[in-house]
Formats: sequence, structure tokens, C-alpha cells
Amino acid sequence: MLFKRAALLICLALWAAPALAQEQSFAAFLNELWPDAQAKGVTRATFDKAMQGVTPDPKVIAATKRQPEYGKPVGAYINGIVTDRRIQRGGVEAQQWSKTLDGVEKKFAVERWVLLSLWGMETDFGSAKDKWDVFRSLASLGYVKYRHPYFRNELIVAMGIMQKEQFPRDKMVSSWAGAMGQSQFMPSSYVNYAADFSGDGHPDIWTNVPDVLGSMANYLQKFKWQHGLPWGFEVIVPNGFDTMKSRATFAEWQKLGVRRGDGKAFPRDAQGQRDAIMFFPAGSKGPAFIVTENFDVLKAYNNSDAYAIAVGHLADRMHGGVPIKAAWPTDDRPLPREARVALQRRLAALGYTVKEFEGRIDFDLRDNIRTEQAKHGMVPDGNPTRLLLEKLGVKMP
Repeated sequence: MLFKRAALLICLALWAAPALAQEQSFAAFLNELWPDAQAKGVTRATFDKAMQGVTPDPKVIAATKRQPEYGKPVGAYINGIVTDRRIQRGGVEAQQWSKTLDGVEKKFAVERWVLLSLWGMETDFGSAKDKWDVFRSLASLGYVKYRHPYFRNELIVAMGIMQKEQFPRDKMVSSWAGAMGQSQFMPSSYVNYAADFSGDGHPDIWTNVPDVLGSMANYLQKFKWQHGLPWGFEVIVPNGFDTMKSRATFAEWQKLGVRRGDGKAFPRDAQGQRDAIMFFPAGSKGPAFIVTENFDVLKAYNNSDAYAIAVGHLADRMHGGVPIKAAWPTDDRPLPREARVALQRRLAALGYTVKEFEGRIDFDLRDNIRTEQAKHGMVPDGNPTRLLLEKLGVKMP
């Protein structure tokens, strides 16, 4: 009996040791955090209010490691976003908030359909509610040093928001990664771009629709959205088109025999406008697009090509645009992040300029990819694939 009791006590001690160590480690994290928060103007009362009862959230930490082996095909992602239901709902919201949208467009010079599309994408027009405690989520990410020091800093900013705006503690909810409200702003984005469009003295992106729409418009305006310039559009390229060519003016694309998929005329070239870029998001076998500087502005909201196409296309469909005509390849699966980072490192080793090693393939890198594809007898469409990795001697992570 004594032996069994001793064994039980040993088991309980072994089980409790990791939990105790984590508790002590998290306490040390908070102790180190406080001086930095204080230096940023956070009071001790605010700090304690934000961190009261907070412990590391294992679900948040697990979410950082959730990386599918292969991404969803671009076409499947876009078709899953641009649905009849969402298009129709956008029309309903456009009517309901027409006066607000009139004012937002006038002040920020961002088209209403783009804002409605972003709103629909981010939180399904506000119907998808945040369920996570922003302080616990950000503290968990900061504690494990995920993308350090980004989330640690965002935690301090969130404290400052609650303090300045005098928001109740339970209002501060977010996604698992700390994106807040119907606009899904990170705390620093809230500070920089949240707009009190309703005029009540507090930018409220959780429950105040005029503030939500005004804040998203302010964000895009600050990133230099150009009113009247399309984000892009589907195009049909002529037979024998040289896919090595990626940049030209609208007029030059027309001279090369490129036509819009919806049958409309190309916009006029604006003075000082940079090149419009030919983009094959799923390779030359899939739809082709010409995208503009506004495409990059959409990517500033969420740095994903598929996301930007989905937002732009959904906005067009809400405004009476036609579906994408060309069929999406069903076997096109974007490279996982680790493989894209490995590709970036290989391109850097080959002498190409790589701005960062986070797996984001910008249009300059796509031009570099075109060059390597041509060297290896591939169609130079700028689309990174597993075959290209093989040709370059990069092992799939």
C-alpha cells in the first residue's frame, strides 16, 4: 500500500513538474515584458488588467505549427471565396450602408465594392465573430517567441489600445493570431489606420460598421490606393505568346494581341503609371491576369496573391462583373512555405536579389524564376513548382 502511494506521488510530481516549469517561465516572460510596456506608456493597472488570469494557450501555440504539406489550389481557394451567396450578400450590404459608403468613398477615394469585398472576406460582413482573448493569444505567441519580437510588441500595443480608448476588458477579442474586429486589424494596424468615421470619439472595429468601413478605406488609402484604377483583370493571350514578357503598359499589351477576358476595353495608361504586370497565378495552363499597383495595395492587407485576386474578383462580381473564363488547373498546388523559402535561398545563391526569406514570391522573383525556367527548358511563366525545385537541385523540405 505504501509502495503504491509513493508511486502515485511520484507520478503526480512528474506530471506537475512541466506545468510548474511553464508557469514559472511564463511569469518570467511577464516580468520581462512589464518594463517595456511601462516605457510605452502602459500603466501597471492596465498591465495587470490585461494579464489577469492569462496563461499560455496551447491551441494558439499549436496553430503556429499547423502547416499543411500542400496548399489548396489557387482556383479552389478563389472559387470558395467568390460564391453566389457572398456576391448577393454584398449587394444587400451595399444598399443597407449606401449613405455610409457614399461618405467613405468621398473621404478616402476607395471604391465601395473593394471595401465590401474585404469586409466579406475578413469576417463575412461581420457575422463571423472573434472568439479569442487578444491578450492571451498575443501573450502565448510572444511567450514562445513566434516571429519574435512582432507578437510581443503587438501585445504591448493592445494594452495601450484598451487603456487609451477605455474599452472594457471583454471587448478585446480577436482571431487566434490577434487580428481584431470586423476589419481584422492587428493592434498596430488599429493604432495606425482605425478611423472614427461615426464620430463618437472611439474607433470601434468590432461593432460599429461605419468605423469598420472607414478604417478599411483609410488603410487602403494610406497604402496609396488609386481610385479608378482596376486591381487587374483576366486576359486572353494570343497563340505563341512569349510568357517571358511580364511588364508593359496597357497600350503595349493591346498591341501584342492581349485581350480582356470580359471583352471590355483596356483602361487608358495614366501618366507616370508603372507597368501593368502579366501574372499566371497557377502557371500558363491556367487563367492569365494583368495586375496593377492596386493589386499590391490589396496584398498590403494580406500578403497573398490568391487573397488579392479573390478580393479583387469578388469586388468585380458584386459590381456586375463576369466570372473568370479560363479553367483553373485542378492539379496546381502551391508550394508550402518551407519549399518557397528554400527556393528563395537557392535563387539568392544563384546571384538574384531576394528581399526577404519568408516565402513570399514577389513579381521581381517571378521574373527571376522565368529566367531559370527558360534555362531548363520549361515554360517561363514565373510560377514556382516542384519541377522547378528539382531542376534547381532544391530538395523539398
